[in-house]
Amino acid sequence: MASADLSTFRGQRFLVTGSTGFKGSWLCQWLLQLGAEVTGLALRPHTTPSLFEELGLQAKIDQRYVDIRDFDAVMAVMKESEPAVVLHLAAQPIVIRGHREPKLTLDTNIGGTTNVLEAVRNSLSVRAVVVVTSDKCYRNVEWVWGYRENDPLGGQDPYSASKAGAELIYEAYNESFFRPGGQVFAASARAGNVIGGGDWSNDRIVPDCIRALQKNEAISIRSPGATRPWQHVLDPLHGYLMLAERLLQQDERAVGSWNFGPELPADVTVLEVAEQLVARWGEGRIETAPSADPVKESNILALDSIKAMHRLGWRPRWRTAEAINETADWYRAITDGKDAVEITGGQLARFVAGD
Repeated sequence: MASADLSTFRGQRFLVTGSTGFKGSWLCQWLLQLGAEVTGLALRPHTTPSLFEELGLQAKIDQRYVDIRDFDAVMAVMKESEPAVVLHLAAQPIVIRGHREPKLTLDTNIGGTTNVLEAVRNSLSVRAVVVVTSDKCYRNVEWVWGYRENDPLGGQDPYSASKAGAELIYEAYNESFFRPGGQVFAASARAGNVIGGGDWSNDRIVPDCIRALQKNEAISIRSPGATRPWQHVLDPLHGYLMLAERLLQQDERAVGSWNFGPELPADVTVLEVAEQLVARWGEGRIETAPSADPVKESNILALDSIKAMHRLGWRPRWRTAEAINETADWYRAITDGKDAVEITGGQLARFVAGD
């Protein structure tokens, strides 16, 4: 399979669900730089500050403030925007919130995915769809090697179950309505724990660390020895875009599920992430404290991305240490009063150039 040519996105109409979120904002910024026409579908930003607002995206894309659980509203946006490509990122993305609000999480991540795919099924314009889920969709048995796309799905908590459910919904629509012989080519994408500038969510290691550093308070972390497939947000987004390009070219080999994770072994612990952030920031202190939430979190989780490397030509460009440094530099620059558009654009340019 030939490498993707993202220049073909110029003038193409994209619908990005979850556009106001952390990953969605980076994605919309990248699509704009590629010359795409972008419609966003999402709730209003739920954090202050928010990357979406810092980048001024509300004035740069056709943003529709819609709850993904409202099918009629989703269908209306799909019909009015007439996208060729749908990148579905909208989700309730926090594991702990999934435990506190299980119904909202399941309704959003499973029901919302159903609404998007049903709207696609009734669309005359859509040709390519990427459904983004998570590494948490796998039934985690705490083994040390990375999960592959054909490993069993599962979920011992509401968030993980919702991501496994979204994968099953994708597969059902794909096999029942999109192939073979249909106009829609669809895939699902599973990424690891993404980090990067502009994430201001609660209950995530990097923004929690940054808030503590900005206030000169101790960083409090739970599960310090847990490992995750940490990666800069631009690496999986690059995978989604490469996948979308192949789907848009109606390449049957791009249909299916794909992992986009860091190179193995991905054995960086939560404590090591916090320590490197402190080192890059130049000051700070760390303390460990057990979480008050009765949530069982996995100790080991990794993704095997060999399929994407061999069949798409995708590779992670920034290793974990570089991803952490770029993330710390973004927040430090913002703290020092620099412009978010300039910082974000600079990192994106370096990533695309392979620096």
